[in-house]
Order: sequence, then structure tokens, then C-alpha cells
Amino acid sequence: MSLARIFSYYWAEITNYKWSFFSTFFLYGLGVFLANVLNPFLYKNVVDIVSNTAPSLESLPSLLNALTLIGLNILGFNIFYRSADFVIVYFQANVIRDIYNSTFEKLLNHSYTFFSNNFSGSLVAKSKRFATSFEKIHDTISINILATVVHLTGIFVVLFLNIPKIALIFLAWVFIYLIMTVLFIRVKIKYDLAKAQADSRVTGSFADAMSNILNVKIFSGKYFEKNLFKNVTSDEYMKRLKSWKLSNYQIASQGFLMGALQVLVIYLLINLWVRGLVSTGVLVLVQAYIVGLFDRLWNLGRDMTKLFESLTDAQEMVEILDRNPDIKDKEITEDCLISSGEIKLKKVNFGYMQDRSVFKDFNLQIAHGEKVGLVGHSGSGKSTIVKMLLRFVDISSGEITIDEQNISKIKQDDLRSQISYVPQEPILFHRSIKDNISYSSTSATEEEIVDAAKKAHAHEFILNLSHGYDTLVGERGVKLSGGERQRIAIARAMLKRAPVLLLDEATSSLDSISESYIQEAFDELMKGKTTIVIAHRLSTIQKMDRIVVLEKGRIVEEGTHKELLDKKGFYAELWNHQTGGFLE
Repeated sequence: MSLARIFSYYWAEITNYKWSFFSTFFLYGLGVFLANVLNPFLYKNVVDIVSNTAPSLESLPSLLNALTLIGLNILGFNIFYRSADFVIVYFQANVIRDIYNSTFEKLLNHSYTFFSNNFSGSLVAKSKRFATSFEKIHDTISINILATVVHLTGIFVVLFLNIPKIALIFLAWVFIYLIMTVLFIRVKIKYDLAKAQADSRVTGSFADAMSNILNVKIFSGKYFEKNLFKNVTSDEYMKRLKSWKLSNYQIASQGFLMGALQVLVIYLLINLWVRGLVSTGVLVLVQAYIVGLFDRLWNLGRDMTKLFESLTDAQEMVEILDRNPDIKDKEITEDCLISSGEIKLKKVNFGYMQDRSVFKDFNLQIAHGEKVGLVGHSGSGKSTIVKMLLRFVDISSGEITIDEQNISKIKQDDLRSQISYVPQEPILFHRSIKDNISYSSTSATEEEIVDAAKKAHAHEFILNLSHGYDTLVGERGVKLSGGERQRIAIARAMLKRAPVLLLDEATSSLDSISESYIQEAFDELMKGKTTIVIAHRLSTIQKMDRIVVLEKGRIVEEGTHKELLDKKGFYAELWNHQTGGFLE
């Protein structure tokens, strides 16, 4: 695990709040010094005064002076420590917010393929742990570890000035203790990493089952999923158990070392006191230091363990953040000049894997305003053409241009802003219907939203919902039927008004009556737009200007519906083999 890499991501956010970052350390450090180092020393003076003088009014001024110093010290501690509490709240709240924002932004830069290959639930869990880990790491360092360092340094300075022999014993003991702690942590960190990875698998498995609950119900998969989840949690249990057991061994070792030091130091102090080499106040001072020291060091082991556990949690997200997006904009991009939508694919080569080519020297030209249907069996390359046009994937060689502009030379967002896309299975945000429709044009007026919904024949069912356009559609739009979701997606595409329109069997979820309404809306929507329709139901593309038939990444036929039927070739065979209008 690269600690420097983890801290580099955190430091990028910390630099915006440097004054509060360093103020936290200074204020907490000063507070610890006053409370844990200076305060016991001031009490030592009180004990010496009381033990060395008989009760009398003559000793009262000295006692009052000593008590005044103690009071001022306590006041100073509270001022500095409580100020640090307010500063750290301001600092951490801002940095955690910024970590969430920057992590979210970096994830959004990844391609669609990246999200297809990663559980969304696992990404959410890792992102959350990355942000919360910062809070734990900063708390551990700024409050606990800093306090231990200040406390130990102060104790050593005081003891070296008063009883060097005891100070040397303290120093040697702390050295042994720290070595033991570091060794335990080095062994334990691999168990913590395994535990964190297992925990991510639990989260991912849980989210996968919940997001596919319909499949679980349909295929009576409850017991299968339950057993599958038990296997994942059992693996997490074993890794967690190993990590926790090692912590117990560490705690037991710490307890033994602390007991040995306490007996040894008390024995030596009593010998020195009996011989008159140390005062009663020193005896009390060292005992107070031992108690405080044990408290700090006892927690230091746990603090270090928590620190490395938090670093381990953060490591998972850092590995993702370090991953370069597989689809990137060029360092210098051109302004997007797309306006009419003429599409050309020239000698395009592409494959999802090196040994599995989808297209080889593929050529296709679609004129401005032309309506083209793509037909072919699964795996013929229809959806891949759409992905290439949207730059969800990048071609290995060749060129794709829209209006003579190479799409790889413009920003992905600029390219996609000129393309309206309706997928076969539209996924909606868990937001209102109005928000989902206007997502393609966030500045759209309410009248424009309603107009788009009317054209998509969605307005009627929307008005029948409890809250109309303000109705929340549920996660992924589960509160709506498949046809209703599709009509919302169509309305969203209509509102975008882009010169290129891509429809991936956009009427597949509609009944025949709704489809006829939508087809009318599409006729209006397609006017003046370059349109590509992926068709599984061939009846939906009979009116296309041209139908392109694909087979294994090659164009085997093209022409109008009538021309292709007259040829009695591949397309005619597909048409004759349809059942209910779908390709078999």
C-alpha cells in the first residue's frame, strides 16, 4: 500500500484549508502539554509544599500561588483545546465535503464500460469509506498520535531534568513498546486489507441481489441468493475474525509490558525516596506520568491499528482513482461544429477484445436527415455502432466523423450534447417525472416539458398519477411500467433537439396502440434529423429511407424495405422468420 499515494489525494483537498489544518495541530498540542505535562508538575509543587512543611498559615501564600498556577493552567488548557475542537469541526466538514465531490467527479470521468464492470453498490461503499477514512485518519493523527508524541516528549524532558535514571528506563521501555506495536501492525495490515476487500464483496453482493430482486422473485432464487450471500459473509467473517484475534494478541502483549514497567519504576522510586534522593512530589509526579503514559500508549496501539485500517479502507478507492479512464478527451480538443448530422464511418476497426474483432475496415455513410434502420442478429454489431458514435468505446483504427469532424477530436460531452439517444431499457433517476424529462435540457420551461410529454404520449398517464409531473418514479423508475418509462425517455429525447437521433428499439416496451401514437411522434421528431434506429421488430423500420443489414460486423445488404424484400436475400429471410414482429 502506497501511503504517499493515499495522502496525495487527501492533501489535494487539505491545501484549501491549510490554516485550520495547522491550527488544529498547534492548539491540540498546546492543550495536551498543559494538561498532561505541565499540570502534574504543578501538582508536584503542591505535594512538596504540603509534605515538607507543618500545617500553618505561613505555608498558605505558597499554596495559594501554586493553586493559582494550576487554575491558570487549567483555564489555558480549556481555551486551547476547546478552540481546537471548533477548528477541527470546520476543517473536517469542509474537507469531507470536497472529498465526496472530487471522488464523484473522478468516477463520472470513467467510461460506461467501467460502470458495467463494477458493482454500483460496491463503488458507493468504497467512496463513502474513502471520505469517512479521512475523518478517522485526521482524528487519529491530530488528536491521539499528536497527543502521545507531545505527552512523551514532555515527560522525557521533565524526567531527564529531575531523575535521568528513570527517564532512561522510560525511553528504553517506550522504544521496545513501539517496536512491538509496529511489528504487530505490519502483520495485521494484510489481514485488515483482506477484511476490507471482503466487506466490499458483501456490500456488492447485497446490492446486486437487491437491485435484481425481480429476477430473484421470478426464478424463485431466494434460497440460492441466501446461500450465495452466506458464502460471502462467511468469508468476510473469517477475515474479520483473524484481524480481531491479532488485535487481542497485541493488547495482551501491551498489558504485560505495562505491568512490568509499573512494578520496576515503583520499586526504583521507593529506593530513591528511602535514600532521600527524590521528594514525595517527584514520587507522585512520576506515578501521574506513568498513569498518563499508559493511557496514551495503551490507546496508541489501537490508534495505530485504526489508522492503518482506515488507510486500508482508503486504499480500495485510491486504486480506482489511480485508474485512468479508458475513454479520454484529447489534451487539446476542437470546438464542436456538429450542426446537420452527416455521419461517416471510414475503415473502422474495433473489437472488445484483441482476439475478437467486431468490425474490420468497416464503412458506412449516412446523409444529413437520412433515416437508417440497422438490422441483424445479436452480435452483428448494431449496438456497437451506437456505442462508437457516442464514444462509449473508442475504435482501434479508422475514423468516425459527423459533419466532417472527427468525433475523437472533440470533447465527449460536446459530442453527446448533439446526439439524442433512447436506449432499449431506459433507466430513470429516483426523481420527479419533470426532473427526468428535463434532464436533457435543464433550462427547459414547464410548457416545453409538457409539450414533449404530449408528443411522447406520456402526458395522459402523468396527469393520472398522484402528484402529476412532480411524482417520484422510484429507484431506476420502478414505480412506472416499462412502457411508461420508455415514453418518459422518448419525451426526454424530444426535448433535447439534437441533430442526431439514435433509437435502440425505442418502442419495444409499448403495446400496439401506444406504439402507433409514438410512431407518429417519431415521424415529427425525425424531421430534419439524422436518425439511426436499431430494430429487432422489423415492422418499426419499414418507412426508413434505408435499411442496413449487418451480419458479423459486415454490411450484407442495404436498401429500402421493399427493395430488400424484392431481393429475396438476407433481409427477406429475416422478415419471413419473424414471429410476432420480432427476430428469432
